[in-house]
Amino acid sequence: MPTTTDLDLDAEALYRELLGQVRAGLEGVPDAAIVGIHSGGAWLAERLARDLDLTPRLGSIDVSFYRDDYARKGLHPDVKPTHIRFPVDGATVVLVDDVLQTGRTVRAAINVLFDYGRPSCIRLAALADRGGRELPVAPDYVGIRTTLEAGQSLSLQRLESGQLSLTIEQDNGDPEQ
Repeated sequence: MPTTTDLDLDAEALYRELLGQVRAGLEGVPDAAIVGIHSGGAWLAERLARDLDLTPRLGSIDVSFYRDDYARKGLHPDVKPTHIRFPVDGATVVLVDDVLQTGRTVRAAINVLFDYGRPSCIRLAALADRGGRELPVAPDYVGIRTTLEAGQSLSLQRLESGQLSLTIEQDNGDPEQ
């Protein structure tokens, strides 16, 4: 797995690394499901579900109402619906996020999942882990672990062709991950 010393933002190569790890981790696991966190995690989850033949057990969630900073930041103007159309009870759920940082988005996503049932296991997949954890959250599967300079963030985009692009951007100083 790549690390900060060989930071390569080839999102497609990082996706293939992540796919291989998830595939190996789910081998022989009954009732596996994939749930992506809007929006970048949902894009990744769609591809993972397709590549792992888990499309019927694909879900997506929006954590806007579950964030611990909701009162301070208010409602994001681009709230997406949550779609979970499979039984969560007893499932092994791979929760997918694009960039893991503080762990607060993942905490909110776990709260959403439990509104739909009690999974037997939740595993976390992230395309990039940039460190800076504020909660005890760690990915089970990760494409790259990296550290960015102050004021920088990673941004995942999905091109019209469906290909993924990961870029370093100047941050607004408000970590959301």
